[in-house]
Amino acid sequence: MGERGIPLIAVSAAWGGFWGSWSALLPAIKEQLGASPAELGLALSAVPVGAIPAMAVAGRLAGGRERTALIAVTVAFALSVVAIAPVGSPTALGLTLLLVGMTSGALDVALNMATGRAEREHGRRLFQQVHAAFPLAVIVAAPATGLARSLGLGTGTVLVVAAVLVLASAASLPALRLGRGLPATGGAGGRRRWAVAIVLGALAACALIIENSIEQWSVLLLEDHRRASALVSSAAPAVYMAALTVGRIAAQALPRFTLRAFYLVGGVGGLAGMALAGLGGSVLASMVGFALTGLALGPLVPAVLSRAAADDAGGVLVSTVSAISYTGFVISPLLVAALTSRLGLPGALAAMGLLAVPLVVRYLAERPSPD
Repeated sequence: MGERGIPLIAVSAAWGGFWGSWSALLPAIKEQLGASPAELGLALSAVPVGAIPAMAVAGRLAGGRERTALIAVTVAFALSVVAIAPVGSPTALGLTLLLVGMTSGALDVALNMATGRAEREHGRRLFQQVHAAFPLAVIVAAPATGLARSLGLGTGTVLVVAAVLVLASAASLPALRLGRGLPATGGAGGRRRWAVAIVLGALAACALIIENSIEQWSVLLLEDHRRASALVSSAAPAVYMAALTVGRIAAQALPRFTLRAFYLVGGVGGLAGMALAGLGGSVLASMVGFALTGLALGPLVPAVLSRAAADDAGGVLVSTVSAISYTGFVISPLLVAALTSRLGLPGALAAMGLLAVPLVVRYLAERPSPD
């Protein structure tokens, strides 16, 4: 890795740490605000609503000044986290989360663009490591936040601590050595680049739809359909995230693995894993299915972003792929809900594995070539 990648990993870890803490804080925030499930759900929907347009804007502004942009949006994200602490109503929470979504989306794009530029300039693969830090931080932060709450720390205190950690990660970014300015590029091939961005973004979105379905519905599957205890069921997202992290670390250790190979592994593993998780019929089968899915799909999104960064030094592909893929988080809850009404939750989650099939199709369509 070298020390050049440490500031990027630190930002990714701090960013993931907040979202891990946030998931553990939601019950307390719901109680403090006296919000109904519908009111809380509406407020939470503000995050992707704010993120998607911010990602498009950040991509345009960050090109050629990736380090400066990453510092600015990381600080802005920390301030938006602090702004959650004093909210006193579901409406105020929704407005604040709109800001959190905007800054988080901008951080996503700026981090990917900075990582892409670091890969090009220093000739070292970084995306798998940087993206592995996020789920690992989620796994650590969620139970740590639960422990903090059990010791009597309020939500405001936890949010301030999370924001301070984000600011600390931003303080490491001046040490990140990146060039400035956009490289000289011709106008030819613009239409082809957009086509590549759409394809890569759509494939990454398929993986993120599956990921989000596990994060949001796996606990309910185990509690309501596998008769698992609340403690065992709550471990399902962590099992997936742990496998996701292992997959990315393994991909970093296997530099000869190409993106085409990740298409095949992700496609077959994602399809088999979700089928096992949804239709396996036992707690163990579902857990193994979630782990298999995370292991297979984990390296895909970082590998896609690395390919996008290599193909377009201006960063347009990276920002576009990031924005397109993020729509998976918006589509996933609606899609699972619609499928559940027809197939039941186990069948719906199994059907989500079909979204891995386009990865196999892409593997078959793409000519073998070294990355």
